[in-house]
This record gives sequence, C-alpha cells and structure tokens, in this order.
Amino acid sequence: MVWVVATFVLIVALVALYLAALSRHRKSATGDLHLTGSRARVEKQLDPEGTILVQGELWRARSASGEVLTTDSVVRIVGTEKHLLLVEPEPPV
Repeated sequence: MVWVVATFVLIVALVALYLAALSRHRKSATGDLHLTGSRARVEKQLDPEGTILVQGELWRARSASGEVLTTDSVVRIVGTEKHLLLVEPEPPV
C-alpha cells in the first residue's frame, strides 16, 4: 500500500514540474508585445518566413521586404502581424 501511495505522489510531482516548465515558455496571447525595434538572430532561414530568436524566445517571422535572410543573420523587428514578426536585416555597423 505504501508503494502505491509513493508512486502516485511521485507521478503527480513529475506532472506538476512538467507543466510548470511548459508554462514558462508560453507566449502571451493578448496585449502589446513590445518587440518592435528589438534586434534578433535568424535561427531558420527566412524565405520569406522562418524562425528568429529574440529575447531568448523563438518566434515565427517574415522578411518585411520578402527577401531571403540566412541563418545567423542579425535582423531588426519592424512590426507584427498577429504572432508573426516582420523583420528587416540589420545594417552593418
């Protein structure tokens, strides 16, 4: 009987930890994103859509001009379209 209770408690604790870890990575579904103007790095080539890393999170993005932006390029976020970020290449310094 003790093993059954201990197993149940362990399973509940593992599920709670898993759900807590997932909740930390969930993007806000409402409100202003405050990402316009931020710099980001291209994770998956934008042709014209792909993935960028901004402030530690992966986001779907599209090149605002439609041009191909390669992996590891630095881009600037110029707008949003729902949860799709619009980006332009960052000019060289």
